[in-house]
Amino acid sequence: MAYVGYQWEVDPDTAAADCAARRRHAQRDRLTVRYDWMAVPVFTDRRPPALDRGGTARGRRRLAAAVKAGPGARRGLRDYAGFRKFWTASTVSGFGSYVTALAVRVLVVVTLHGSALQVGLVNAAGWLPYLLFGVLTGVLVDRARRRPLLVVTDLARGVLLLAVPVLAVSHHLQLPVLIVVMVMFGALSLVNDAAFQSFVPRLVPAGLLTPAHARLDQSDAVAQTSGPALAGGLVSLLGAPWAVLVDAASYLVSGVLIARITVVEPPPPPRPVTRGGVRAEAREGLRWVYTHPTLRSFAVGTHAWFVFNGVAGAVLVPFALRTLGLTPFGLGLALSAAGVGGLLGSLAATRLGTKFGAGRLVVACWAAQGVAYVLLALTAADWSGWLLFGTGQLLFGLALGAENAPSMGYRQAVTPDRLQGRMNTTMRSVNRAMIVIGAPIGGLLADTIGYRPMLWIVAGGFIAVAAGLGLSRYRTAHLGDVHTRPA
Repeated sequence: MAYVGYQWEVDPDTAAADCAARRRHAQRDRLTVRYDWMAVPVFTDRRPPALDRGGTARGRRRLAAAVKAGPGARRGLRDYAGFRKFWTASTVSGFGSYVTALAVRVLVVVTLHGSALQVGLVNAAGWLPYLLFGVLTGVLVDRARRRPLLVVTDLARGVLLLAVPVLAVSHHLQLPVLIVVMVMFGALSLVNDAAFQSFVPRLVPAGLLTPAHARLDQSDAVAQTSGPALAGGLVSLLGAPWAVLVDAASYLVSGVLIARITVVEPPPPPRPVTRGGVRAEAREGLRWVYTHPTLRSFAVGTHAWFVFNGVAGAVLVPFALRTLGLTPFGLGLALSAAGVGGLLGSLAATRLGTKFGAGRLVVACWAAQGVAYVLLALTAADWSGWLLFGTGQLLFGLALGAENAPSMGYRQAVTPDRLQGRMNTTMRSVNRAMIVIGAPIGGLLADTIGYRPMLWIVAGGFIAVAAGLGLSRYRTAHLGDVHTRPA
């Protein structure tokens, strides 16, 4: 008779000391151990004590199913307890983030009576640390365990956002102060983002990276669907500063949930932090991204995409509030359509990525996002225009949800673990630096030539970037190609 339990194990090549002790324990108990980054079924000929004491019916059914399937059974994401907790934490914090994303822009336009340029400056402030410290952060994240970084930065962001309503109550909330808060928030988000993206490959194997990112995208889409609508309601009822409290609470909850994840991470490499060493490691990360046969063209394409996305972020809210005459609550409902589209796209992302490959899918989705902004540029200040605005948001979210997981899964599959932090932060930092450039320029041009012409420019930009990527080697990228096959 075989019995099954769960035991945490790690790759012996990356954590030799810890793994040796666990291996001795396994050999003593005559266990057949499978090394992985998660709690895996462990089969033994000895009855586990938990079975002698009974247990829940659900637990007995799961144990029986695992025994019947055997040690070679194929596992899905539901078997990875660490990823389930991580997914929950991401959903909670993502929900709050969409509340703040709308609340801060409405705060600038309505509460502080700001222009499109000032909306762009506030947007850019949150991404400025990516421009200044992005590559360096990737080096430092690759030298550290990632779970503690996620916990500390989540808790710190929650505490920082509490300052917004406090400043509003004390009548000290002004545009320069808000910009400083957003810069500090961006610095914490920079570290969190680098650790977040690099943490997923430690929770699931490479074959499940695309489904894992699809699950994260699905929960993000649900948050995007409900977050803006809730933000609009809270802003209308309480005011924009108080709506930010929802995001503060979500980060605190996320930090607690991630702190409860049990994962064995490899010890940081025993390398001294020297200026020359950090510079060499940063160059290695840059060289990996910009000399890789397929990552290079994808990275350059995403940089251009984010320039136009930064312009769109500065223009869209003033256009909706001032040109279309939407209320904050109406704007929240319209933006929620993008969340609905994102959810639908993420549900199909794994299947589409498998069928067409990440490269072709990304090209098609970027072109569809350009079409979405054509619809937004055609809207008018009446019910038909508002419906067209929501349709454009739906199409944009659908395309974004469909392409994100396959592209993320591909770029992580081609990158070795020791370079994950530097690869992710290099691409993400330069992408966010493009927002720092695009958002103020977009706001300035919108104040000069108008909101609607800028939306046409964004639409043309997205389509041009899609065409450029379609002419590159990335269009044939897919999991299982020569770059993702194990050596």
